[in-house]
Amino acid sequence: MIDHMGINVSNFSESKKFYIAALAPLGYELLNEFGPVAGFGIDGEADFWVGEGEVNTPRIHVAFRASSREQVNAFYEAAMTAGGRDNGAPGLRTHYHPNYYGAFVLDFDGHNIEAVCHTPE
Repeated sequence: MIDHMGINVSNFSESKKFYIAALAPLGYELLNEFGPVAGFGIDGEADFWVGEGEVNTPRIHVAFRASSREQVNAFYEAAMTAGGRDNGAPGLRTHYHPNYYGAFVLDFDGHNIEAVCHTPE
């Protein structure tokens, strides 16, 4: 089980705003902040960290589990509204498995951020 993970971003302030908006539909909140580092999570447990620094190369792919396809759709809309770039609109990805419903957005630094639901509709 993964306890937490982090990515580096080039503009902490703007990226923090992006992740606050994009992850809200999945139940994530900004839980910790110190200097140019922010921890996001659910139920008081930060498991995703964003920090200003040299941007990871190659860029990172992070997939957040959604409890429904509606959450995937809401994540995509929120991330796009917050300035993300489309990297795969919400939909089935049956080449992974028959119920893989995901959406992909690139953040400001090109990290591939995904929301995915594995349950049937």
